[in-house]
Amino acid sequence: MGLMEKIRELLHQHDDKVDQGIEKAGEMAKSKVEGHDEQIDQAVDKLQQMTGDGDTTEPKPPGTAPPDATPGGQEPPPPR
Repeated sequence: MGLMEKIRELLHQHDDKVDQGIEKAGEMAKSKVEGHDEQIDQAVDKLQQMTGDGDTTEPKPPGTAPPDATPGGQEPPPPR
C-alpha cells in the first residue's frame, strides 16, 4: 500500500475528526482575515465535502444510517 492510499484510508476512517479540524481552521482564518467570511465558509464546505462522507459536523436527519452500516453487520449483496 502506497503512502497516498494510506492517507486516504486514514482520512476516511477519521472523517469526523478531519471535518472538525477543517472547521477549526476556518474559524481561525476568519479571525485573521476580516471581510472574507463568505469565501472562507465556501472553502471549508468544499473541503469537508471532498473528505470521507462529506460534512460530518452537520446533524443527520433522524432515521438515517451511516453509509457503511448494514443491518446485522453483514456485507451488502453485490450489484447485479
